[in-house]
Amino acid sequence: MYRFLLSPRWLGYLALTLAAAMVMVLLGNWQLDRYRQRSSINERIDASSGTTPAEVARVLPAPGRTAGAAGPPPPADTAWSRVTATGRYDSANVILVRSRTVEGQVGYEVLTPLVLADGSAVLVDRGWVPPARSGGAMAQPEVPAAPGGEVTVVGRVHLSESGPDRVERREGRLETRRVAVPRIAGQLPYPVYGAYLLLDTQTPPADPAFVPIPVVHQNNWQNGGYVVQWWIFAVMALVGFGWVARREAHGGRPGREKPLDRAAEPTPVP
Repeated sequence: MYRFLLSPRWLGYLALTLAAAMVMVLLGNWQLDRYRQRSSINERIDASSGTTPAEVARVLPAPGRTAGAAGPPPPADTAWSRVTATGRYDSANVILVRSRTVEGQVGYEVLTPLVLADGSAVLVDRGWVPPARSGGAMAQPEVPAAPGGEVTVVGRVHLSESGPDRVERREGRLETRRVAVPRIAGQLPYPVYGAYLLLDTQTPPADPAFVPIPVVHQNNWQNGGYVVQWWIFAVMALVGFGWVARREAHGGRPGREKPLDRAAEPTPVP
């Protein structure tokens, strides 16, 4: 009854079905990896919330001594770790990161280099501010002055952002779209650590005009849902092939007439 499955046409259907199911399984596996990665990030965020911050030099690789150069990027598992650093803010080289959204509003994140005792610096994201009231979303904001003298900050490690973007000086301030630490470091007169810090607390206290950058948990459950979805699709493809094959074997293909049952026809009356 099922010998038709050995025909070239049906073997082609089978190969196509198996290939599609395999692709769906691989897509599910990829989403499973994403689920695990995002779950790991969430675990690090939660674990670091109650820990004592470590010295920045103990968490991030040293940047070396070359002015204008960024240090090595830290391992991915250092992201969101809480660290502390003490130094002096370099208010002459404030970096404005434009088109950043916080609480549904577009504005600027303000990064200021914190120059440490050894002459290196770490970029500190002091928070978000809205653009100037006149001039639209691209108008440079009013940036609260950084405190003078020695400052101690506690922040979370944020890895350098990717993407080709220029760092240019506009109206006396450095401005960029992404926090690409190596590109920003090239505009500064000292070596810079290869990651930056999202400010948690600061001594003396930070200006209340800054809106803190929220630490957002990853939506790992979305990836978990995609895993189940792709694997169900793979099973459905195999079940669908079996259903069509069974239908073909029993003569249930659309447009195909079933053979007449001669034995069920009435016998002509002579």
